[in-house]
Parts: sequence; C-alpha cells; structure tokens
Amino acid sequence: MSDSQGPLWEVFVQKKSGQPYVHAGNVHAFDKEMALQNARDVYSRRNEGTAIWVVPSDAITASTPEDMGSFFEPSNDKIFRHPTFYQIPDGIGHM
Repeated sequence: MSDSQGPLWEVFVQKKSGQPYVHAGNVHAFDKEMALQNARDVYSRRNEGTAIWVVPSDAITASTPEDMGSFFEPSNDKIFRHPTFYQIPDGIGHM
C-alpha cells in the first residue's frame, strides 16, 4: 500500500512582521506551492500569521541528545569569546 498524500512538509509561521518564525506543525503536499497552500489553509485560517515557511521534512537535520556534550560545549581555545578578554571603560556602568 503506497502513501497517496505526498511528502511531509514542516510549517513555520510568523505571527507579526519582525517576529521569529515558529514551528506550527506539518502538512502533506506533492510540491512547494501545494505545501504553501495547505499550510495557509490549515495554520492561518483566522489570520494567525503574516508569513509562512514550508520545508520538506527530509531536508531537516537535527542534533541528538547524545551530541549534547561535545557538540554544544564552548570553544575554550578561542579566548576572544570570553567576556574577560575585553576591558570595559569606567564610564560605561552596567552592561
């Protein structure tokens, strides 16, 4: 039995101009235009958003929980990334 719904697309909606896009869910579609139309019909029926992104689900690559240590640890060999490297003038106050 084959899937007749088309590939899965992830939907990201921007609520107002200038705000970040937020993952809203997903839709099935055979091409990007159909994915945009399906996303609009499902996720912005009541004017919930001002813009929509659709991305093929198989194009998304993600880290895994096992990557947490080595993947996310800071680079200690790059001292310019540490705030102690910079001198703050006395007149600046709190940063």
